[in-house]
Amino acid sequence: MSYMLPHLHSGWEVDQAILSEEDRVVVIRFGRDQDQTCMVQDEVLFGIAEKVKNFAVIYLVDIDEVPDFNGMYELYDACTTMFFYRNKHIMVDLGTGNNNKINWALADKQELIDIIEIVYRGARKGRGLVVSPKDYSTKYRY
Repeated sequence: MSYMLPHLHSGWEVDQAILSEEDRVVVIRFGRDQDQTCMVQDEVLFGIAEKVKNFAVIYLVDIDEVPDFNGMYELYDACTTMFFYRNKHIMVDLGTGNNNKINWALADKQELIDIIEIVYRGARKGRGLVVSPKDYSTKYRY
């Protein structure tokens, strides 16, 4: 479903998307469109795009086409989702130790909506770090 969501094709477009949005959270999925993990994430993002359109805007960036941010944001994973609000990177404490980004595919639409809503509420209050409603530290428990 990646073809249904807007793509940003250059570093300048990514910067403009982050800079120009005043009232909504900018959700950017960095990854490769053909990657299986990204396909799952894109399906979820497409499914929630209409529901979150009042407080969030979603973009996709191919890390091979736009390598400008790979070093800056440490985009070494197959699929990475990041949040920005008024030109500021909003970190999310998911319980995993990495507060900068979500580096796995969230398959549950409601969980992702909840995270985006928490980011929006916290960012509007001026917080740079928000706490996720769910703890993902035990995600890979066997």
